[in-house]
Amino acid sequence: MFPDHENPSNAAAAVTAPSSAEASTPEVSSPPVTEQAESTPAPAPTPAREVPVSTEVAATPNGAEAHSEASAADAEAAAAAEEAAGSEEMSKLMQEFEEKQEAAAGHEVVEVKVVAYTEHGVVVDLGGKTEGLIPAAEFAETEIPRPDPNATIEVQRSGEHKDGYEIVSYQKVLRRRTWEKIDAVFKAKETLTGKVVDRIKGGLVVDIGVRAFLPGSQYDLKPTQNLDELLGTEVQVRVTKLNRRRGNVVVSRRVILEEELHAKRAALMDTLSEGQIVHGHVKNVTDYGAFVDLGGIDGLLHLTDLSWGRVKHPFDVVKPEQELEVMILKFDKEKQRISLGLKQLTPDPWVGAAEKYPAGGKVQGKIVGIVDYGVFVELEQGIEGLVHVSEMSWNKKVQHPSKLAKVGDVVDVVVLDIKPSDRRVSLGMKQAQPDPWLVTAEKYPVGTVITGKVRNIAEFGAFVEIEDGFDGLVHVGDVSWTGRVKNPHEVFKKGEPVTAKVLKIDAENRRVSLGMKQVNDIWGDCKS
Repeated sequence: MFPDHENPSNAAAAVTAPSSAEASTPEVSSPPVTEQAESTPAPAPTPAREVPVSTEVAATPNGAEAHSEASAADAEAAAAAEEAAGSEEMSKLMQEFEEKQEAAAGHEVVEVKVVAYTEHGVVVDLGGKTEGLIPAAEFAETEIPRPDPNATIEVQRSGEHKDGYEIVSYQKVLRRRTWEKIDAVFKAKETLTGKVVDRIKGGLVVDIGVRAFLPGSQYDLKPTQNLDELLGTEVQVRVTKLNRRRGNVVVSRRVILEEELHAKRAALMDTLSEGQIVHGHVKNVTDYGAFVDLGGIDGLLHLTDLSWGRVKHPFDVVKPEQELEVMILKFDKEKQRISLGLKQLTPDPWVGAAEKYPAGGKVQGKIVGIVDYGVFVELEQGIEGLVHVSEMSWNKKVQHPSKLAKVGDVVDVVVLDIKPSDRRVSLGMKQAQPDPWLVTAEKYPVGTVITGKVRNIAEFGAFVEIEDGFDGLVHVGDVSWTGRVKNPHEVFKKGEPVTAKVLKIDAENRRVSLGMKQVNDIWGDCKS
């Protein structure tokens, strides 16, 4: 692995070294064989040195020394002027070298041939009967393999000589070429293959020739739970941020996956249409439905479209990762929204329901819901009918439906009315049982003398309870043969027993007429 960039202080030290005028020349690159990011020198220090500076610049510190007795403010101003002048002169020199496109000899990149291996490093032929040496440390301290014998390679000259060899660098050229490649890939938005070499806080380190940071959120489309498992694996990434001077590279795998997903989604959108049956798998389940992945785009399978029957929660019908066939109900290509249906793949139970459940027919069902005004009975999956509270019992006054039934009970019901177009059916529970009123009416035919208690008193007479739920009316005109009753309260007391004869039974209107005076028919006795 290469270090991200050279230490600028080393370059500065090379500039300030008093070895020769050449050594004081700033490192200037001439594309494409030099690297400007590595050659920028630090500002020149104050001590006298052999550098090609102007008389004006050199005179500045001398002037400051000659006026040593001046105020501190003047000294600071002089130092600032010296630094500014030095920086300006250095900028002029660098600009001059760039314009002339003359690279410093010590940083020239040349092609050479490997001629030998020694304990000190790799010997290369620089031409002109000059040999260069790539120090062994470049291979010992890094993972760079030694070039093959007789191979032609690129090296960077340093201008230094040792033991009859010119010192050259193989590592710097490789690093430079690596950065050039990464920069080109970054600008072209191309994909690189790298190896995960380290796990750090917030993400991973990927080797793409240099160490690049892969944030954990950029590894996949959804959060990855265990990044440690990725160590040693190869991944395809895209460079998203690049700062060569600082050696910072940020990469992302997610952007590649997103591009693939968008391309796949666009291709899929062209093939979809409403009413089409497609294959998918359940991505996740919510309280209001399930999202189904159709192969690059998600569709919503709403709770109401899961089944023709009652569904309490989508989990009762589908599970995550379950594969299933669904129908496209609505498709908005512009907004990329798809509504799906599962129940639509089976026949609608309401089609033909009127013939299957005619009014007056007696059927069996299961209670699936209880509300204040009645209970819902499921006749079959998808068809539910309401039994109103008034249709639950013949003779009991129902305070709440839960007093007579509970969810899960299987009950007999009679279809009172059915409207398939409205998907409604009215049911009755009491109609499936014998009418106790009619049974009682048969038990007490006309002429029967009964004894019952006064249940209620009205202006026109009193209601007498013959049996539970079976009442008869004693009209004021049928109380006495001899006297006219003006106020029934004078004759009847609530709860008192009364003996009367059944005079008339109106089964259609569920009424019974009683007479007290007819028990002792004085006119009948006279005829006899």
